Amino acid sequence: MAGWPTFAQDAPEMAKGAKELFYQYGIGLGFLATVRSDGGPRLHPICPVITDQGFYAFLVPSPKRKDLDRDGRFALHAFAPKDVDDECYLTGTVRAIDDPETRILVAEAYHHDPRPEEALYEFNIARCMIARYKHRGDWPPTYSTWVDPDSRTH
Repeated sequence: MAGWPTFAQDAPEMAKGAKELFYQYGIGLGFLATVRSDGGPRLHPICPVITDQGFYAFLVPSPKRKDLDRDGRFALHAFAPKDVDDECYLTGTVRAIDDPETRILVAEAYHHDPRPEEALYEFNIARCMIARYKHRGDWPPTYSTWVDPDSRTH
C-alpha cells in the first residue's frame, strides 16, 4: 500500500482533487467503512488529516478502532459537496502510529489537541476513485482512478 506522499507523487491531480473533496467544509470529513468481527460492514464519520507526510486520523476507543486493530482494511468516502455529486473514494489498510513527533505534527495540522486515549492511524492507499459531475443530476460522471502498483498483485 502506498502512503499519501507516494500517491501524491504518482497522481498529483488526483491527490489535489481528493484533498479538496475531503476538506471542502474546512475540516477533513469522510465516512469510514470497516469490517466487523462477523465480517459485516460498519460505517462511521471521521475527520481525516492530510499532511505532506501522510493521511491520518485520530480515533477514540470505539467499534471502528477495534475493527481497524483487528482487520486493518478500510474504505473511506468524502462527504458529498453541496451543489454537485462529486465523489472521492479510497481503499487500503491502516497502521497505528506510536511516534510522538508524528502525533504532534498531525495534531498541529488538525488544529486539535488529541486526548491521550485517541490513537493515531495512518491510512495507506491501495486505490483512489474520483467521480466528477458537470452538475447535480448529470450522468455519467467522469471517473479517474489510481491503483497502487504494489497492490495490483494482491
